[in-house]
Amino acid sequence: MGMQRILLVLDMDLLTVDEHFDLEPINHLVARQEQEPCDVTVLSLVDTRQTHLPAMELLLGAPVGKFPVAPRPDHDISAAAEHRMRLAVRHLKAIGCQASGLISDEPLLKAVRAETRGHDYDEVVLATGRAEHTLLAHAFGQDPVQRLRRRWRQRLIVFSGPGHIEDL
Repeated sequence: MGMQRILLVLDMDLLTVDEHFDLEPINHLVARQEQEPCDVTVLSLVDTRQTHLPAMELLLGAPVGKFPVAPRPDHDISAAAEHRMRLAVRHLKAIGCQASGLISDEPLLKAVRAETRGHDYDEVVLATGRAEHTLLAHAFGQDPVQRLRRRWRQRLIVFSGPGHIEDL
């Protein structure tokens, strides 16, 4: 029996992802592991955009009188990415997968391409909470997920947050 190599791309905690997606990513990986052993590489993305608040978020927060709290400038975003990666690796080992992790501060598309260029993966699982693609990018085929889909086709599994383009 072979070993499936899976790249799991995260931009938020696996548990948060799971609350968000009703345990789908974990269930997916458990099902994979039951079919044949998995070797999962967790690619945790550093969210460099956390350092400034999007104007829209401020506008949306305004009428309710509740403003989003910007992370303190000394809040180490790469530490958050590392914590997320370690947590995910621990969960994956708990369900019986072999797991290792790495951190990237590259944008999604670049990070995935760099990792998949150097290693052979059977599947790429995206578990992202951000809808970072705009309708315009989507319309012009510049959406990072669309671009990965062209290369990976059915081997790209996407769990993405609400308000995601695929839900529209």
